[in-house]
Amino acid sequence: MSIATDDDRRTREGANVQAWSRVAGLLFVLTFVAGGFGEGYAPATLIAGHDAAATVANLKAHDLMYRLSFAAYLVEALCDVAIAVIFYLLLRPVSRGLALLSAFFGLLSTALYAACEIFYFALPQLLLRGSDYWKAFSPEQIDTLTLLSLKLFNYGAGLFLVFYGTGWIIRGWLMVRSGYLPKLLGLLMVVGGLGFVASTATQVLAPQYPSQLMPLLLMPGGVLLALWLLVRGVNVPEWEAKAAAAAGRSI
Repeated sequence: MSIATDDDRRTREGANVQAWSRVAGLLFVLTFVAGGFGEGYAPATLIAGHDAAATVANLKAHDLMYRLSFAAYLVEALCDVAIAVIFYLLLRPVSRGLALLSAFFGLLSTALYAACEIFYFALPQLLLRGSDYWKAFSPEQIDTLTLLSLKLFNYGAGLFLVFYGTGWIIRGWLMVRSGYLPKLLGLLMVVGGLGFVASTATQVLAPQYPSQLMPLLLMPGGVLLALWLLVRGVNVPEWEAKAAAAAGRSI
């Protein structure tokens, strides 16, 4: 009776895992869209290089885009938190400890990036709205401080990409070992994670070399993984077998 009950429980868990894998695929799509707009297109459009006056003019002329870019980041952050938890559920039969560690790295990276977003949205809002705190500064100085805040956001966010990348290196390795997700996708996600780690390492240790494009190494694996999860999901019988083996080891 106990064995049958355990089998039934794992079957139900397998069905739930397949559903969660579909949700993860959808969340990936949302992060690509929201991140592409909120972290890519909008900042590139609004920030005019080292021209403080032009940058402030862009922020005022495209206020809605500016606000939507921050809203898009919030959507992306919510998705990233959910993805970190879902991949813990998907990968814990391979190694509960490593799956949990990858989830912690994912949550930490989201929290640190959120702190950097203060310099993208909160501080410029105070500066641009003419707060009493800034009456001692001239308009030119306000413009310069606004641009400096946006630059601090870009620089600070790059410093902490290492945590996001490390989370995906661990997840990718667990996917390779899983048997219920394609090894190729796991390897591609490891490469993508290494791109994020290399970006931070380059920014800190070799700032003379460009590092902005390194995180794009995650795109091929991320897109393919999203499509795979949406269309195929996990191999449920293999997941159930792995979960049963993991439960046996824990007894």
